[in-house]
Amino acid sequence: MSHAVEVHRLTKSYGDVTAVHDVSFSIEANKIYGLLGRNGAGKTTLMKIITAQIFATYGEVKVFGEVPYENSHALSQICFIKESQKYPENFRIMDVLDVAASIFPNWDMEYAYTLIEDFELPLKRRMEKLSRGMLSSVGIIIGLASRAPLTIFDEPYLGLDAVARSLFYDRLIEDYGEHPRTIILSTHLIDEVSRFLEHVIVIDNGKILINEDNDVLRERAITVTGQTTKVESFTAGKDVIDRTPLGGFLSAHVMGELSTEDRKQSEELGLELTPVSLQQLIVHLTSAKTHKKEEEVQ
Repeated sequence: MSHAVEVHRLTKSYGDVTAVHDVSFSIEANKIYGLLGRNGAGKTTLMKIITAQIFATYGEVKVFGEVPYENSHALSQICFIKESQKYPENFRIMDVLDVAASIFPNWDMEYAYTLIEDFELPLKRRMEKLSRGMLSSVGIIIGLASRAPLTIFDEPYLGLDAVARSLFYDRLIEDYGEHPRTIILSTHLIDEVSRFLEHVIVIDNGKILINEDNDVLRERAITVTGQTTKVESFTAGKDVIDRTPLGGFLSAHVMGELSTEDRKQSEELGLELTPVSLQQLIVHLTSAKTHKKEEEVQ
């Protein structure tokens, strides 16, 4: 198994504040990862360290087996599209594409121009005149057309409407199928991207809370729906994280894997079992951890 990224005991402190604390994980090559967590959890700090934009306080990072700091070979394999990506104001979109072509060894200009048409961008317009959504589209195009072995998108959708976001996801999946590489998505729109994430890493308060394949993670909770009395009977004694009444019916989210006996009982009661959405699960897990910390402090 080859690794695109290896992180070992990584810590980043700013004075008395520790943004990332003793983090270790690896990212396999040619998979799509979700790097998820609340604002201020440490996601962007972690991405900046991986891409050698800032130094770690302690620990080690390797990209395709090499330390990325002051390493042109390692850095040439990375494309990092940030939420607040900056461009020279006097540049036009076409100028940005030309510069990208000189930076990324796998750059595909023909594909970039195809994406320009898809997103309906004005090639000759200056970057300073672009709307926020257009700026996001330019970043998406650079990220996709770079074909970089490690491509990272940090909140790539800002300013984009639902149609444009859907276009981004479709093009991402299509091009990943034809040109596999390691892709990391950091986003708040978890449910929108959950269908194509292969692995999920959740960081919370600077520490790794979850590091699992998406399919395994989604089996950690189930939604039980049916007549209220039957759902209440079935869920008695179980870890119920949320209840939603629907007239005479009830929908309950239950943590933990159901046994064969549980599933047989649910069938006898006429209950419907469906997976909890990834977003609901992560919100619960991060909230539960936060509440636990607050209780420990009190």
